[in-house]
Amino acid sequence: MLHMIAGWITGAISAGGYVGIAFLMALESACLPIPSELVMPFAGYLVSTGRFSLVAVALAGAIGCNLGSAAAYAVGARGGRPLVLRYGHYVLLNPADLRAAEWFFDRFGTWAIFIGRILPLIRTFIALPAGIAHMPLLRFHVLTFVGSFLWCLALAYVGELLGRHWSSDPRIANVLHPLEGVIALLCAALLAWFVLHRLRNRTA
Repeated sequence: MLHMIAGWITGAISAGGYVGIAFLMALESACLPIPSELVMPFAGYLVSTGRFSLVAVALAGAIGCNLGSAAAYAVGARGGRPLVLRYGHYVLLNPADLRAAEWFFDRFGTWAIFIGRILPLIRTFIALPAGIAHMPLLRFHVLTFVGSFLWCLALAYVGELLGRHWSSDPRIANVLHPLEGVIALLCAALLAWFVLHRLRNRTA
């Protein structure tokens, strides 16, 4: 499953370019389980090959995050918490995820949008409580864009750095190659737990 998702992500970026990056990041910010931790590093790797620009990749990612977040915000604003709880299971969103995002939003106020954009998992769902609270749209989009840009830039830079030194510095390959199997197994286990955990909560 991990290879299938990773293959679909890399295919979308390779075929769609900047639009593909924006599309994938929009899906993640619309509460779908598309990991930006796979999307942006691969885009950064393509930066190292000369196909993309690092800043343009981060901009595409941030724009996609804003588009997807706008959809999640609208769901929260128009339907409120009952609608999210009723239909969230279709995107493997469970009540615990919503409670965590709501707690984070209540704890940090509107700045939770900026802070949450640079935190794994929270970033996927943080737009929902903002919509439920009817946070002012301009502030929501500005904080979403800035936080998302920094997150996308950091991940893409890591991908570019690894891509740039992969061939020129044999130490990187010597360290990472023996760990590929372990990393793949860990990622597959985490992904399986993520899906099964949400399916179990959905059934309950």
